[in-house]
Amino acid sequence: MGAFLAAATGFPTIVFTAALVVVVLYWLLVALGAADAHGHAHVHLHSRAHVDGRWLGGVPVTFAFSLFVAVGWLISFCASVLFVPAGPVGVLVGMAVLLGTVYVSWRTTKLLVRPLHRLFPDEHGPSRLDFVGLTCTIRTGRVDDGFGQAEVRAADGSAAVVQVRQTGNDALASGSTGLLYAYDETGEFFWVAPYDSALDPRTGPGKTG
Repeated sequence: MGAFLAAATGFPTIVFTAALVVVVLYWLLVALGAADAHGHAHVHLHSRAHVDGRWLGGVPVTFAFSLFVAVGWLISFCASVLFVPAGPVGVLVGMAVLLGTVYVSWRTTKLLVRPLHRLFPDEHGPSRLDFVGLTCTIRTGRVDDGFGQAEVRAADGSAAVVQVRQTGNDALASGSTGLLYAYDETGEFFWVAPYDSALDPRTGPGKTG
């Protein structure tokens, strides 16, 4: 056990040991629900490394990085036990082992993730156009043709505060409900109108089961 700990905490394995601890803690948080794939405050598991022949492409970055660290730790640990001597010479050999480990681990990880690409279909991040047609809650005291903000909730449950404008003089005060019916890409705001649930075929009195 002592020899194992010495190799795991010695140079150069300690570099990958530290990274491995972070990776393990991260996936524990994912398992416990403290981190998720969609929350804005969390690491985005669907961030992708594009297939360009230079990186790991086709799988979530967090998955590829975790695999890279695990492979690197195993290689550096074995190399440290077999090739890295004690003393000053060991530092020089350790540097060579570290550089070699990074390269071999990168190539190995790239090779391993290629067959896994099919398990991670391309996913596009949410677009502002996805908010068009949704209801929102006005968060400013007024909304006119030059001012206004509202909170809108996306299909995945996440909320966003967006800029809104209206062409008329409808009463849109703080706390009222509006309908986002168009998006102005130049001004980067949504056109909003008062929302009447009675006129909505999805929720109004004319809805049929």
